[in-house]
Parts: sequence; structure tokens; C-alpha cells
Amino acid sequence: MANIKSAEKRARQNPVRTLRNKATRTRVKNTRKAAAEAIATGGKDIPVKLSALASAADKAAKRGVIHKNKANRIKARATKAAKAAAK
Repeated sequence: MANIKSAEKRARQNPVRTLRNKATRTRVKNTRKAAAEAIATGGKDIPVKLSALASAADKAAKRGVIHKNKANRIKARATKAAKAAAK
């Protein structure tokens, strides 16, 4: 067990923060899968799914769960796939 007060506090904080980060990361992953499925099937809800993906990725980046460049890369790839499917 930790001997220093700040290390004890970290030990208390880490499990809570890990769960919070995991939930955010899972939300991004699920919205990414939903957008990919909508693009693959050619559904009419593609703009809604892309918007949800952009929102989830941006929130994850804002909270420091993923890097902002990764969020932008996720959004760019999804948009590129949607445009390719529209042709």
C-alpha cells in the first residue's frame, strides 16, 4: 500500500477515472460502429450517425481520453467513407 498521502489519493482516484475513461472510449467505439454500419447499408440516417460520432469523438478529446488529432482522424475517415459510399 502507498505510504504517501498523495499516492493514497491517486490509488483512490485511479479506479474511478479508469471506469469513466473506459465508458467514454466505448461510446466512441459504438458510435463509430453505428456510423460504419449506416454507411455500409446506405441508410438515410448517415448524417445523424456522423454527427453523433463527431460529438462523441470531440467530447472524448476534450476530456483527454483520446488525443485531438485522433478525434479529427476518426471524423475524417468516417466522412470520407460516407462520401465514397454516396457516389
